Amino acid sequence: MLSNQGMSAPHSAAPAPASAPNSSPPSSPRASGPSAADDPFLWLEDVLGDRALAWVRERNAQSEAAIESLPRHAERVARIRAILDSREQIPYVAHRGGLLYNFWRDQDHPRGLWRRTTLTEFRKTEPAWEVLLDVDALGRQEGVNWVWAGATVLGPENTRAMVSLSKGGADAVVIREFDLGRRAFVPEGYVLPEAKGSVQWVDRDTLFVATDFGPGSTTDSGYPRTVRRWRRGQPLAEAVTVFEGDKADVAVGVSVDRTPGFERVSFERAIDFYRTRVELQQGAKSVPIDKPDDATATFWREWIVLELRSDWPVGSTTWRRGSLLAQRLQDHLAGRHAFQVLFEPTQTRFLSGWTATRSALVLHVLDNVASRLEERRFDGQRWIGREVKAPHPGRLDVSALHDPLVKDDPLGEAVMVNYADFLTPDSLLLGRAGQDGLEPLKRRPRFFDSAAFVAEQHFARSADGTRVPYFVVRPRQLRADGRNPTLLYGYGGFEVSMTPYYSGIVGSQWLERGGVYVVANIRGGGEFGPGWHQAALRQQRQRSFDDFIAVAEDLVRRGLTTREHLGISGGSNGGLLVGAVMVQRPELFRAVLCSVPLLDMSRYHLLLAGASWMAEYGNPDDPNDWAVLSRYSPYQNVKAGVKMPSVLFTTSTRDDRVHPGHARKMAARMLEQEHPVLYWENIEGGHGGAADNGQRARLTALEFGFLWRELAPR
Repeated sequence: MLSNQGMSAPHSAAPAPASAPNSSPPSSPRASGPSAADDPFLWLEDVLGDRALAWVRERNAQSEAAIESLPRHAERVARIRAILDSREQIPYVAHRGGLLYNFWRDQDHPRGLWRRTTLTEFRKTEPAWEVLLDVDALGRQEGVNWVWAGATVLGPENTRAMVSLSKGGADAVVIREFDLGRRAFVPEGYVLPEAKGSVQWVDRDTLFVATDFGPGSTTDSGYPRTVRRWRRGQPLAEAVTVFEGDKADVAVGVSVDRTPGFERVSFERAIDFYRTRVELQQGAKSVPIDKPDDATATFWREWIVLELRSDWPVGSTTWRRGSLLAQRLQDHLAGRHAFQVLFEPTQTRFLSGWTATRSALVLHVLDNVASRLEERRFDGQRWIGREVKAPHPGRLDVSALHDPLVKDDPLGEAVMVNYADFLTPDSLLLGRAGQDGLEPLKRRPRFFDSAAFVAEQHFARSADGTRVPYFVVRPRQLRADGRNPTLLYGYGGFEVSMTPYYSGIVGSQWLERGGVYVVANIRGGGEFGPGWHQAALRQQRQRSFDDFIAVAEDLVRRGLTTREHLGISGGSNGGLLVGAVMVQRPELFRAVLCSVPLLDMSRYHLLLAGASWMAEYGNPDDPNDWAVLSRYSPYQNVKAGVKMPSVLFTTSTRDDRVHPGHARKMAARMLEQEHPVLYWENIEGGHGGAADNGQRARLTALEFGFLWRELAPR
């Protein structure tokens, strides 16, 4: 997948909760769809099988020979690696106990350093960092290919943390107790074996654990089905179950709020990807929280805050989907519905997220796919709001620094704001709720000459008449002669919004060489709220594909490009997108870059985390759902004798979210049908496709080399 380097546009990640891996597909009776016996390439689902890996190595060698022999390949790898390893990248931080924590990678530390500093130091051009854990050194010492996966720090003392480490970049992690003072793992401390698990501190000697406890302890999706209380010194197998969900659920989880005066524990069942049921621990029992299943509930101080994904009628009032509501938690538990509306969407303005300081909520709002910030504060009688002055248009990401366990926290009202757009490098700004003005802290360097390009927003008309926005980044002196190499990127799923971002790699490897870069805001995403996503959900999936095709056709209509110079790219759910439109409209595209994709929609729910996405796509074992899925599933619809675009499939052996069998089988079938196919699989990398910057540089150079080979004017 094409890297955005440091930005949060999810080019590769289909959202998924953490889980235990399920490396071999279960067998089950099929109510509909093709049976496993009808699949001649089923053996490629054997992730680590000798025959499958031999096939992978042969395909890898062919792809490397085809692309790495191209002119400027070594130069391309070096330039991408230099961008990824730049010491001028912004070190993003989280605040715990008066200190700012950061995870950092560079040329000398490809697997990274976990480190911390003070705000005073952070303001300096070259802060002094205290290194807590060197992941490269740990890997050498233990002989394990460790990849950093995060840490949970115990406050307010901030002397202990639970550190998560992945083998080769998989979602599954090993979780180990770490002594922050000694900067070492705790001998005989807490250790959770490899699984897609999670932990929450209760106190220094107690954890809540959600992990794989053996047979019956995981859901059909392979995620934890139980939450257990684990006391220090107790064998993990003897941890006491305190909450459990059903086997058909996606997962369960727990949240521990230790804010003085507002201490509470809540449990959550994800009954599918979008619907949850929440219980609040009240003494010895748990009390269900009254909310629509598809609403998100958050507890903040004395408030419950609900974000609605569908209209919610209560009595004579109906709150609209996309709204943000708040009322006092005690009123809610007493059965009253005295919510105040903190945000209500319009035709163009939708809530993208929010964060909480000590006394205010800061909202991230998308206005025609450009970010704005707003603030909400309770004045003792009602909620009042104001707009926060911040750069516009582009993308803003905001996070509060408040640590509620720090008494008189000087950063209690502080927020970090990151701004970027397609031509403006990221800048990290410090603000405070209730005050205007943002203090510049860090700025990312320019990796290409932005002045030579312009970014524009256009709209295409989809098959059903819907106006679909898309961004075009192009040379200022572009000639609309149809000969411009153009790369169209899309995602279109899981309510994920494709907002502007700065990519030094796209700039240096595509734009500076004369390419045009396009990002489509198709239905299935969240650019215009829950309704934009729901319009392409399940039985309506074709709308997402139609939107993408409409953007491609609009690019041709405008004279920006033609089929001979138009390539498309997508990863994960976006891999399904480009796979489907490639099969449906092969004459429209010259090249397809399909990364960590879903492609066999008859079996996706049987592979790894696939069952968790049935709320997005449908259940292939349901005849009605399969009737829809079967019409667009790329693996079932690709045919011999049709002139197809050239395609490069990329995936990772260690991807334990989207099974590499999808890409393997699609490539094998297309090769059998004599279509132009390249395939490359990284042995490490997880769902992101690469475990470190070296692997990322190699993968990305292969991708751009392929695209230039296919799309450059001849």
